[in-house]
Amino acid sequence: MNYRYLKVDVNQSDLPTTQCCIFGRLTFFWLTLILLFLSFHTMKNILFLIVIFTGCFYSVKSQTIIGTVKSSTGATIAFANVVILNSFKNITTDKFGKFSLSISKGEWQITISAKGYITTTQSFKIDNRAVNVEIILSTDPAFLEEVVVTGTKSAVAKNYVPFIVSTVNRAQIENSSESSLLPVLAQQVPGLFVTQRGITGFGVGAGSAGSISMRGLSGTPNNKVLVLINGNPQFMGIFGHPLADAFVASDVQKVEVIHGSGSVLYGSNAMGGVINIITRNQHQEGIFVNGTVLNGSYNTQKYMLNAGYRKKGFSVMSSFNHDRTDGHRENSAFKILNGFLKLKYQFNEHLSVEAESSIAKYKASDPGMEGGTKGQSIAIFRGSTYFNLANKFKKVSGNMQLYYNYGNHSITDGFRSADINYGFSLFQTFKYIKNNTTTVGFDYKTFGGKARNVFAMNGLGIYFGNHIITEWAPYVFSQQVLFNKLIISAGLRLENNSVFGGISVPSTGVSYLATKSTTIKASFSKGFRSPTVLELYLFPPANAFLKPEKMNNYEMSIHQQFLKEKLLLECTLFNVQGSNLIQTVFVGGAPKNLNSGVFNNTGVEMSARYAINKQIDLAINYAYTHFKMPVIGSPVSQLTINSNYKRNKFSFNINSQIINGLYKLIKPVELTSNYILINAKVMYNINSFIDVFMKGENLTNQTYQINNGYGMPGIIAFGGMNFHLSKR
Repeated sequence: MNYRYLKVDVNQSDLPTTQCCIFGRLTFFWLTLILLFLSFHTMKNILFLIVIFTGCFYSVKSQTIIGTVKSSTGATIAFANVVILNSFKNITTDKFGKFSLSISKGEWQITISAKGYITTTQSFKIDNRAVNVEIILSTDPAFLEEVVVTGTKSAVAKNYVPFIVSTVNRAQIENSSESSLLPVLAQQVPGLFVTQRGITGFGVGAGSAGSISMRGLSGTPNNKVLVLINGNPQFMGIFGHPLADAFVASDVQKVEVIHGSGSVLYGSNAMGGVINIITRNQHQEGIFVNGTVLNGSYNTQKYMLNAGYRKKGFSVMSSFNHDRTDGHRENSAFKILNGFLKLKYQFNEHLSVEAESSIAKYKASDPGMEGGTKGQSIAIFRGSTYFNLANKFKKVSGNMQLYYNYGNHSITDGFRSADINYGFSLFQTFKYIKNNTTTVGFDYKTFGGKARNVFAMNGLGIYFGNHIITEWAPYVFSQQVLFNKLIISAGLRLENNSVFGGISVPSTGVSYLATKSTTIKASFSKGFRSPTVLELYLFPPANAFLKPEKMNNYEMSIHQQFLKEKLLLECTLFNVQGSNLIQTVFVGGAPKNLNSGVFNNTGVEMSARYAINKQIDLAINYAYTHFKMPVIGSPVSQLTINSNYKRNKFSFNINSQIINGLYKLIKPVELTSNYILINAKVMYNINSFIDVFMKGENLTNQTYQINNGYGMPGIIAFGGMNFHLSKR
């Protein structure tokens, strides 16, 4: 057989106010028109496309790429991760550093990563011959595990970040077969818990789920953990909370999670943590299409279609999702349509521009507490768009971002609302001083909306008002490396709010690279959460004189690697102390929002990952929180175990989640849940284009509740198919 030899040596709707952003409307309008056309046309023909693609899959021949991964010294690297970008193809090298993959003809990009080495991406071409590839990885002098952006705004090695940052990559997301993103994070990130109420869909309002808890910080509304998309804040302008159903797994490249306060870089709502969703780009030249079709218990159906195109510096990525279910209880049906479109143009190695738009339209019903009456139904439309101009030079880099989000909500009890959240962000990172990196930035945002009840006052209706709040803040964050081992970080943010005035937010931390396999971190940071429009102005408890909630976050961690980097351990001790919490109390017999609450949570978070061999890997996450005052939707302890097995064309995944002391009611009495869930998935790769899979959840048929009074489903099963096609 003839091989081609390649050697690569790598060294490195009813908007609430006239203050709405006109640019945001126009950008959202033209992107959404394209997206809607593609989405609805695709939905109408999705089954037809699947049949066509399936026929194509069997008619297109594939070839083999055979490779060896070595270090710069010539030694082979065992258990390195090999990923074919924009495909379902991934493998680990064997103990001799070798791998083999079948792939269709065309131009592809391959990414190789290994602990202790710099990750590299290399392009190659498959034609009528197999390809033999030798890839050489350079040793990372600081032995850095991976690069993150969330902890410092600019890309930096994870070990240099003083905060605890967890990452969830594309392979982990795809392996879950989840259409919604947050349940994937709850399985992969220690200390993060997301409430659920049914087989799919979170809903909004009474009986809803989707509340995010981090280190015991949660609440109703759920606004103490900030969700970002590409660094832009995502929350409803009136209630101040993210809407879990709007975050779709198919659109995501990776997620970075700050466990403690991220307010110094991201402002309000980042008091308890930050979830930064980084969306996908099209990397390979030509056209790429993949999709998923799934069917299962309770008439649950999920359809996903991704399409991407790249030519030279221009790329586009789009997706369409449709989920629906009858629900495991009467009146618990849910359905949603999601669309996503991202355009990017790389002018040169220094400048790039991108624009992104997403929409979500869904309906959810509240079945009510078991034994009670049916709740309300809600219809929601959410839209989001952003524009980003990035620059990257040797000594300076940064971004200019504009974003615009809005939504319309309609509940069957007559409640109607329209909200907005828009603004811009500027930052530049400078590296002019030796071993120093300093980021200077400025954020501006406007949020608010209006609400009414059209059925109140015997059909005359009640108007609750139109309210807008603005915030702006300069900030600086700097890191200094000393002796090639000690990294000192410090930051300061000066937040200014149109309601309560100003607040300063400092942070400081150190990272010590004790050895090439040991990193020790310690940090202190302040956090805050601004009062929402709901808390300030809407409904009887409102109080226009509220101040921001405040928090101090202390943490210390150690990151250790064993067994030639096959075993990774991380352990974190934390203490979070809060004051000025907004609570509803009775004053003179009437409810009123006051800054009267405090909390003090202490705990530990641990994670371990072990590459047992080239077929089996194991990941374990554990978190324990001691509450002085319990919080609904937060467990005392949670243990998650994930194991993956791959051999030839088969892959098998099993996931177990053990929850203890989950608070589902505090007053008038404390009620908690304890449960163990076991989920499993098996997948078979038919050829280069089709994978079929089956998955089961709650395989031990546990009876349990997460939301008080809302029983979760027993055993549920799904079956489906992934398909993928590319053309150069």
